Amino acid sequence: MRTHKCGELTKQHTGQTVELCGWVHRRRDHGGVIFIDLRDRTGLVQVVFDPDVHEAFSLAEHVRSEYVLKVKGSVRGRPEGTINPNMGTGEIEVLVSEMVVLNESETPPFPVESEIEVNEELRLRYRYIDLRRFAMQEKMKVRRDVARVLRNFLDDHEFFEIETPYLTKATPEGARDYIVPSRTHENAFFALPQSPQLYKQILMVAGMDRYYQIVRCFRDEDLRADRQPEFTQLDVETSFMDEDEIMHIMEEMIRQLFQKVIGVNLGAHFPRMTYQEAISKYGIDRPDLRIPLELVDIAEDMKNVDFKVFSAPANDPQGRVVAMRLPKGGDLSRKEIDDLTKFVGIYGAKGLAYIKVNDLSAGVDGLQSPIVKFAPAEVWDSVLAKTGAQNGDLIFFGADKASIVNEAMGALRVKLGHDLGLLEGEWKPVWVVDFPMFAWDEKSRRYAAIHHPFTAPKCSIEELQANPGEALSRAYDLVLNGTEVGGGSIRINRPAMQRAVFEILGIKEDEAREKFGFLLDALKYGAPPHGGLAFGLDRLVMLMTGSTSIRDVIAFPKTQSAACPLVSAPAVVPEEQLRELGIKLVKQPGKEKA
Repeated sequence: MRTHKCGELTKQHTGQTVELCGWVHRRRDHGGVIFIDLRDRTGLVQVVFDPDVHEAFSLAEHVRSEYVLKVKGSVRGRPEGTINPNMGTGEIEVLVSEMVVLNESETPPFPVESEIEVNEELRLRYRYIDLRRFAMQEKMKVRRDVARVLRNFLDDHEFFEIETPYLTKATPEGARDYIVPSRTHENAFFALPQSPQLYKQILMVAGMDRYYQIVRCFRDEDLRADRQPEFTQLDVETSFMDEDEIMHIMEEMIRQLFQKVIGVNLGAHFPRMTYQEAISKYGIDRPDLRIPLELVDIAEDMKNVDFKVFSAPANDPQGRVVAMRLPKGGDLSRKEIDDLTKFVGIYGAKGLAYIKVNDLSAGVDGLQSPIVKFAPAEVWDSVLAKTGAQNGDLIFFGADKASIVNEAMGALRVKLGHDLGLLEGEWKPVWVVDFPMFAWDEKSRRYAAIHHPFTAPKCSIEELQANPGEALSRAYDLVLNGTEVGGGSIRINRPAMQRAVFEILGIKEDEAREKFGFLLDALKYGAPPHGGLAFGLDRLVMLMTGSTSIRDVIAFPKTQSAACPLVSAPAVVPEEQLRELGIKLVKQPGKEKA
């Protein structure tokens, strides 16, 4: 139907007769000559209708936005003074000799050519209109390029692309499974995979050596800007490689990805940081290293002060007291500080103490804060020295349970960094390593796996059983600008170690056999040392396109309530189909019918 795409035409096509198809992006009638910006996925081109070509001109008079057209005409240079440097085809135009209206269009619910903000619910309901916008099509293009570069890299490094099942068995991986009833197996259910974790480990036992898959995964969990109930990840697993070798090859892959797709050089070597260092300095295990602010422990200084807000957590083994210096923060107004106090309250902090450093040479008299009187001068001298405070700085303090301090002060650090424009550099990747194997859950009074129960520890079985709370794992996360983009580990490849980990997690032998018997059996038949990781493809594309939500880089995402406005899903299933599946709906107490 067409000889060229709209955005492909250049001065080299001048004098050629071309046929184009596309949508009416914009129509202008200038004194008897009609101009239409015709749009397809490749871009825009201006097509011109002269009154002398009566039939085409007459049709053009009735064309409106988003009509679908086919035009035939000759390419010519634009008259002097009308060249559009902001348009890829801005040096030429097409003088139309013939036109066919392939389809008409009603007035769209929002203008495609406008950059105005549109309600997200409306965008998702009319996603086919939203995706026509150049900004969205560019994001889809980046997504396509990302997948292509990743595939090419892994193919070149002898990885096999292997598909794993979508209908599988429910396994505990930290989130709820989506359950699929089986018609052919009465009262039995499949589950949609949260990840292909167990299948890819079994592929290593099968001798596949290097596996990858760009795969859809499903988690029935609460949503955030960087989460969806169904998402895409690049899943990778290898045999006979340790964590250093895996991180090295994956680092090279990510480096090439950014260079080839968006022309960004991430540097020759990604730094590594232990989990403990990340928590200590930044309060979070996915630090944004572009922000120069750091948390400084001052518990030792505060153990004997009269101020119980500081001394109580300083003497509590589960507590933490930190200071964070904000250079030139003394310029913040009282209202701005009050707003920051409300902000940390979201994370459980009971307040936000601070000191303004007016004059270091004046000692305590040069400090401005109601808390100065609660500690002797030598304490504040030590705090000022540890934080590196200068005149004009503001020092914020956090004191509470360590978990609250880390979360609140970590979030405050990020907020100040972005709000005050403190970012240093555009891209800062870092590997976070040496995660704890387990975290103690006070509510259930048991250990939970930090990553998943198939992650190998850095110690022996005896050391693990003797002190599980101190055990470190062979896990590693890749963090970019404060976002975890990938995470993985060396896996357990010996049945005895896997049973020991299950026991610490409170998974009894019969439960382990029921849920993971196939894996335990596979490990008995010469399972090689293996490990891998998974990258969130949606998150990578989100970062690479400068988007603030992964919904903007997924063609058909769900809303915050895990619904699809486009097709009105989820939806009620007919009673007949439920009966065939042996399912009876029961209204949950306190919940209204959807």
